Amino acid sequence: MTTDQQVRLLMTLINKGLPLVTAAAKAGMSEGTARKYRRLGKLPSEGRVAHAWRTRPDPFEEVWPEVVELLEQDEGLQAKTVFDDLVRRYPGRFQAGQLRTLQRRFRDWRALRGEDREVYFAQAHRPGEQSQSDFTDMRSLGVTIAGVGFAHLMYHFVLTYSNWESVSLCFTETFEALSEGLQEALWRLGGVPEEHRTDNLSAATHELSKSRGRGLTRRYREVLEHYGLRGTKNTPGRAHENGDVESSHRGFKNALDQRLRLRASRDFHTVESYWQFVETLVSERNGARCARLAQERAVLRDLPARALAAYREEHVTVKRWGVIRVAGKVYSLPSRLIGHRVQVRVHANHLEVRYRGSLVARPERVRGEGLEGIDYRHVVHSLLRKPGAFRRYVYREAMFPSLVFRRAYDALNERSEKWADLEYIRILHLAATTMQCEVEAALEAMLQAGEVPESDVVKARIGALHSPECPQVQVTTPDLDAYDELLSGEEVAS
Repeated sequence: MTTDQQVRLLMTLINKGLPLVTAAAKAGMSEGTARKYRRLGKLPSEGRVAHAWRTRPDPFEEVWPEVVELLEQDEGLQAKTVFDDLVRRYPGRFQAGQLRTLQRRFRDWRALRGEDREVYFAQAHRPGEQSQSDFTDMRSLGVTIAGVGFAHLMYHFVLTYSNWESVSLCFTETFEALSEGLQEALWRLGGVPEEHRTDNLSAATHELSKSRGRGLTRRYREVLEHYGLRGTKNTPGRAHENGDVESSHRGFKNALDQRLRLRASRDFHTVESYWQFVETLVSERNGARCARLAQERAVLRDLPARALAAYREEHVTVKRWGVIRVAGKVYSLPSRLIGHRVQVRVHANHLEVRYRGSLVARPERVRGEGLEGIDYRHVVHSLLRKPGAFRRYVYREAMFPSLVFRRAYDALNERSEKWADLEYIRILHLAATTMQCEVEAALEAMLQAGEVPESDVVKARIGALHSPECPQVQVTTPDLDAYDELLSGEEVAS
């Protein structure tokens, strides 16, 4: 088939004075074809008739008025719904393969006679003008840590002009996660844009009692004022108004998914190794935005002298049960703090517990319903003196550091419920005072061998691991005559 490009070349060569035969050969066509297009004076595409006729009978021609009536009543109807209805009302008349034909008829009807659709308006962004941020759920990527599913979010910050991005790991959409992620992004960027836009997330906005709209929270306004940012939010239900970060969500998650596919594994040994993997990807993506980012950085405003604390403080008293309640969750502390008032700094992913300025605990924040932050090491010494309290202990489930410990307790119960609690607490105390991993390995070996894991046997196995063989050293009396010979040799040399 002769193309427009060939005919254009033919006409150019003829206009330069080349003979028709030569021009046709150079354009890659026969002399007769060249003569035809010289006579027509048109390109091949200009002579083709658009295909607008049917090549086979329309199976929906007779019922189409009924379909149009349905669409005029409710344009939201899908072709599959209407097709199933036609199959029910006209048995044997339509085949499954004709659904695609009806879908094309729906498409053409909506394009010619359907309702007007919402128009989206592309925005022109100026360097340093706006940043956007939002949280995105990462569970769809199926990442695991040491074989356990890792449910987490990412706080995602984007500059709308250069698309430079920053991500921060978090687990809930809290104000602390928003404040920490936003400030980390600004300090990584090295400057402050004019405006920051979010959606109507509860970490940044609250419902206004009079207008029933959404306003910025006091704590979020304090962060914005500290950096001199103008805070804006999109209209509820209009996610496209925060479209840059929404689009970046898809790009970032798709890129991360592809890297995980190349890695051939979605499992990481630790959270730190996974986070290093993510940061490497983000750094590479930002590397392709250097030119536009340089334009942004040239107009960004200076950072303040220091960052704002990305945590909130609470002062609570440690109850006689050795626990405190923070943000609706219970956390255990060393029992020596019972009765004392402590300062708790609530960060996005962890707590800092301080007593008179000294850091006494740094537990991870508890996530999920029905979970508590109880560390068995804080209470096991008291349980050893009161083993009868174990069976009905409110937080007993936290006393099983892993499934192996739970299996060991069940095995002890099968042998004797009377002594099971005491024996298990002794094993737990051994794990708290030595190495939990070594105790766990000993329990696993005994359970696999069908042995009941008694505390004395477990202790003996652990002790064997820490009983190094003492080397036999023979100490001989030094011969002092050798030193005399050295001295006499020096005198001779002098």
